[in-house]
Amino acid sequence: MIQQPELTVIMPIYNVEKYLARALDHLAKQDNPNFKLLIVNDGSTDNTRKIAESYRSDFRYLKIINKPNGGLSEARNVGISNVDTPYFTFHDGDDWVDPGYTDFFVRAFHEHPDAAMVSCGFWLDYEHKPGSILATKKKVNGMKGKLRTYQLLCNPLGSLFDNHFLATPVKGYTWNKGYKLSVVKHNDLHFMGNLAFMEDQIFNVQYLALTEGFYCESAPLYHYWQRKDSMVHNFNFKMIPDNFKANYLILKTIVKSLWHEHKKARGSDQKLIEANERDQR
Repeated sequence: MIQQPELTVIMPIYNVEKYLARALDHLAKQDNPNFKLLIVNDGSTDNTRKIAESYRSDFRYLKIINKPNGGLSEARNVGISNVDTPYFTFHDGDDWVDPGYTDFFVRAFHEHPDAAMVSCGFWLDYEHKPGSILATKKKVNGMKGKLRTYQLLCNPLGSLFDNHFLATPVKGYTWNKGYKLSVVKHNDLHFMGNLAFMEDQIFNVQYLALTEGFYCESAPLYHYWQRKDSMVHNFNFKMIPDNFKANYLILKTIVKSLWHEHKKARGSDQKLIEANERDQR
């Protein structure tokens, strides 16, 4: 008897006919096939929708939502609103994953129930370079405190610059993270619109600021395809003010979160002092 899936993979797609079959082929060969795949087709104008429909028989649970084009943040929010499993992650339509990808999230949450978010490592793949390249050789494993988590998550120069030498096996992406649906629903979290980029890092920081517990493993399971025609690699002037806006929101959230942690720690210390004084009377 097959148990109910515990993980949903949300895949927002827009005009990725060149890459989608590769992404779905790898997802269909997971060591743990007991997951739900939720594809949000954000108004594609090429053969993306047709390709997605052709994979219905390759997955135990596949739902395709077709909507008018509204941007990546809106597509992600639509995906989240349709999740009905305890955990979920994201997958871009032009990337692909290793066989242990879906199993990692379920296993990590089971083995570390105090973790509100879990994360794996990732590969960098280039069109004209053979093989996959580790995003970083740094090894970061285990449960991490809030300050260390923010350090691992955030690029200190912002996503306006492609600084892979500053990379950690965590970074601010969504596709190597696992989330708990209960956290998102309880706090009404969603992705910000009207930003050229960095909406994923903002979401992650806001999510972590409201929770306790972060677990990560450096083992790379996700392949991040470096497309020259992707939005991240094509500069436009809107990215300049959006970079400052995003970094301001991120820094503001982090400072407020760490200050709250500081006050909570001071309160606990004061209670301990008072308890010791009572014991000595």
